[in-house]
Amino acid sequence: MDFDENDAVKYIRTHIAPEVSELYDDNELLNLIDIIFDYYEANGLLDIDADDDSDEEDVAVDDVADYARRMLARDKGARLSPAHVVPMIEAYFEYESSLDC
Repeated sequence: MDFDENDAVKYIRTHIAPEVSELYDDNELLNLIDIIFDYYEANGLLDIDADDDSDEEDVAVDDVADYARRMLARDKGARLSPAHVVPMIEAYFEYESSLDC
């Protein structure tokens, strides 16, 4: 299965608390996905020459969450609460893992 950002958003929505999901539109979740990809890029995790054994399990959720919180704090239009970042990132990682099947 190939990565699809719309499927990623749907997956996140179904794997976080419904009351949290209702707080944000798809653009907020897409922004978080973009931030995750920015983290990957900044840390060389998107390089073609990257070690084949490295995957999202090697990426610490806390490191990505810290990065995401910093980026969201700089984005004056972002509404995503720092308290909701970790569950959303965990759900995103689960989505990525589901693509490996």
